[in-house]
Amino acid sequence: MIRAGLFPMLAMLTASVAAQTPPAYRQPPTEILALADAPAAPEVISDSRRAVLVLLEQDAYPPLAELSAPELRLGGLRIDPRTHAANTITLSDNRPVRLAYSRGLALQRVDAAGPIPVNGLPPRARLAYFTWSPDETRLAFTHTADEGVEIWVLDLASASARRLTDARANASLGNPITWFKDGRALLVRMLPKSPRALTDSQVAIPAGPIVSVSDGSKASNRTYQDMLAGPVDDANFEALTTSVLVRVPLQGAASRWAGPGMYRSTQFSPDGSYLLADSLQRPFSHSAPLDRFPARHDLLDRDGKPVLTVAQVPRSDNLPRGRMAVREGRRSLGWRADAAATLVWVEALDRGDPASPVAFRDGLYGWAAPFNAAPRLLLKTVNRFKSVLWGDDGHAVVDDEWWNTRETRTYVFSPAHPAPPRLLFQRDAQDRYADPGRFSMIRNDQGESVLRLDGGRAWLVGEGYGAEGQFPFVDRIDLATGQRQRLYRSALRNRAETIVELAGTAAATALVRIESPSDYPDYYLRTLATTAPPRQLTRFGAPYPSLRGVHKQVLDYRRADGVGLSGVLYLPAGYDRRGKDKLPLLIWAYPVEYKDKDSAAQVTANPNRFIRLDFKSPVYWVTRGYAVLDQAAFPIVGAGRSEPNDTYLPQLLANARAAIDAVDALGYIDRRRIAIGGHSYGAFMVANLLTHTDWFATGIARSGAYNRTLTPFGFQREERTYWQAPEVYQAMSPFLHAERMKTPLLLIHGQDDGNAGTHTMQSERYFDALKALGAPARLVLLPRESHAYRARESVLHVLWEQDQWLERNVRQRPDG
Repeated sequence: MIRAGLFPMLAMLTASVAAQTPPAYRQPPTEILALADAPAAPEVISDSRRAVLVLLEQDAYPPLAELSAPELRLGGLRIDPRTHAANTITLSDNRPVRLAYSRGLALQRVDAAGPIPVNGLPPRARLAYFTWSPDETRLAFTHTADEGVEIWVLDLASASARRLTDARANASLGNPITWFKDGRALLVRMLPKSPRALTDSQVAIPAGPIVSVSDGSKASNRTYQDMLAGPVDDANFEALTTSVLVRVPLQGAASRWAGPGMYRSTQFSPDGSYLLADSLQRPFSHSAPLDRFPARHDLLDRDGKPVLTVAQVPRSDNLPRGRMAVREGRRSLGWRADAAATLVWVEALDRGDPASPVAFRDGLYGWAAPFNAAPRLLLKTVNRFKSVLWGDDGHAVVDDEWWNTRETRTYVFSPAHPAPPRLLFQRDAQDRYADPGRFSMIRNDQGESVLRLDGGRAWLVGEGYGAEGQFPFVDRIDLATGQRQRLYRSALRNRAETIVELAGTAAATALVRIESPSDYPDYYLRTLATTAPPRQLTRFGAPYPSLRGVHKQVLDYRRADGVGLSGVLYLPAGYDRRGKDKLPLLIWAYPVEYKDKDSAAQVTANPNRFIRLDFKSPVYWVTRGYAVLDQAAFPIVGAGRSEPNDTYLPQLLANARAAIDAVDALGYIDRRRIAIGGHSYGAFMVANLLTHTDWFATGIARSGAYNRTLTPFGFQREERTYWQAPEVYQAMSPFLHAERMKTPLLLIHGQDDGNAGTHTMQSERYFDALKALGAPARLVLLPRESHAYRARESVLHVLWEQDQWLERNVRQRPDG
């Protein structure tokens, strides 16, 4: 018999359990859900002749279960220990990005009416690392199965795919595939037959304390995440990244070719007689990611036998200060694409220290086989070397850059007859209106990408931004004189065009993309010398019918000091712009630093571009009756000797005031119902605006950093350390001024954010401060998510959170 007094106790217990139940994932309203669930258009890659397009089918958002695979976080990587596949890839600026898989393939030949499905693909495909054969008749790729990574090959003639290896490829350090130059076999990084066992760092008995030592030399690293923490991590990293190089023929049995080693990249010489292998070495760094680890660059012959060691790279976690700092010694090693077997590399002429006063920063060197003569200095660059494009013995093009001044230079020189290079272009790298375009490339007989040349003439493909709008172009340039002849300029005004690349050897046609605000970018083949309409190749359709009537315009305006600004304004379908009912406004922005006011004022938004929606987009809310100002320009300018962040706050506020005034002047909005939102550095902007103004009804800040003393060695594009500019760090940190916050703020952060400087702790500690000080705030942490949100459950929940927050704090605002 149950006693009566037990019922209140049971009720209290039930309420307590319910209060502790984690909140479930939610879905946004129908208008937003329909947009988020629209099918994604295929990604497209093309052969160099632009004769065939490979359509890569992708999920808009993979399921959360896929992101919940186990992973070890080592050296800046996140690796699935079951499959030896990296769950994240790291870009050149150390930004981690989750690897996106393709689910299916189709071929679109330029001479065919429609796409051709590829036969033979595995079920539940997870395809990546697509790699063309030298003659571009085949495409190799990986498939990540449950038990490991397999190597597959697609034959373009038959549109059929087949598996070449079992699930032992090692993709922990990226693409494991290199084609032999004859195209008859692949060189694949494979797991050793007896791979080393991994150790659970949580249960391993420590061998001793973790010790770090400063030897008195100055060295500063950014706040990297997922670093190696001790001997167990070191051993696990080595076990996961160690491979043997295996020759896998298209027909016949595979055979071991070289190794083992922690191979990061492998590259055959154009004639196939040598392989340049880049492998990581011990001792690893515990304060910097793997691109700062010791490494060795070895030369192997065509049978995998060692020839010589080209470079021994020491651990470089103690670089000089500055964005333009590099390590000493040989770097950027590779092959000269237009020669049979000539190694090339760059060496710093200023010891890698941007503070050194020198006339030339870097030297580009070449060393021809059989490597028994001394290397040759090919040219010196005034700024830091950026890239080189090879053409022939008489023509190569080099770009350099210098961040502090934003200067970039482009030179042309003769690789066979070293002489002072000829300066082709010199400009502010952020000056989009003056961008001369990129050089068109073509594959040579060795399957290498080289400059498209006609004697001493080359071709430039430009984006075509200017004061009157965006009109992409094709120019032919005489490399000896610099004179340019315009061959084509887009005349489209109600649609937007992108020139992907010139097609064929004669450069008479181009593969282009054409899009509209409501239509996916489709691919066309355009003949440049005629006004005939281009021939359409793909038909991806219009995925967002509810956006077809949305008004989209680029809005130009100025802030109080005269700096020109712009943004893309969206108004709901059916909104009467003459009646001017007052709408709530959502502004979305991301601050960018400049050294020149003219560059900061340039407009690079195109109103005819497709309205592309992803987890970051604020445009969803135009279907909920909001005016949306997306890509609102928030330049932070520091001309001359002044740094942009010296006046960050007043410029930030001036940008916001100008954006609000510009939309309000049109008569569309209710100034009492304005929200501001941003992601990453944009979230940092939101917190500062809400801290220092009362102009907004609410804010949405996703995956930001709010306390700059936790990123003391620089952040974003700020090069100075906290100790060099403490007043800047303190003034810019909303966490340090949390007592001033009174405006409701929604904080969202991936619980596993791997981005440098935006550790999840930033949002957690900022929320704690706001809560303690009585500020209205909500913190949402997304399990399994990093800096960009990928899982469908996460993305839909974020859209729901934002919609609920905006409805409560903007549309239903009591004084509205």
